[in-house]
Amino acid sequence: QVQLVESGGGLVQPGGSLRLSCAVSGSTFSFIAMGWYRQAPGKQRDLVAGIARGGSTNYADSVKDRFTISKDNAKNTVYLQMNSLNSEDTAVYYCYAKGPFGPGDDYWGQGTQVTVSS
Repeated sequence: QVQLVESGGGLVQPGGSLRLSCAVSGSTFSFIAMGWYRQAPGKQRDLVAGIARGGSTNYADSVKDRFTISKDNAKNTVYLQMNSLNSEDTAVYYCYAKGPFGPGDDYWGQGTQVTVSS
């Protein structure tokens, strides 16, 4: 049973930084890709950043040059470093992993709240 457990969310002032962590019960290397999504109240869940098994990354335009996704395969952990946060970054952030066995082989964490407010 694969489990993803996020941590690191909280309240931060505009312009501040947070680092989210996603601890994986299995090996991060076994997944085709991993990523972070976010969902604000009343909005759909959108991709924030993704990282492929080989290490290539992609980002939503709204977070480019502010957020950095990385993974430590030895620790089975994926990170999201978030800098220059603003109120539009307020959302629940979810860790996601795509397994190698096709549709349905997807996993989600329970989410961690990030609130940017003065």
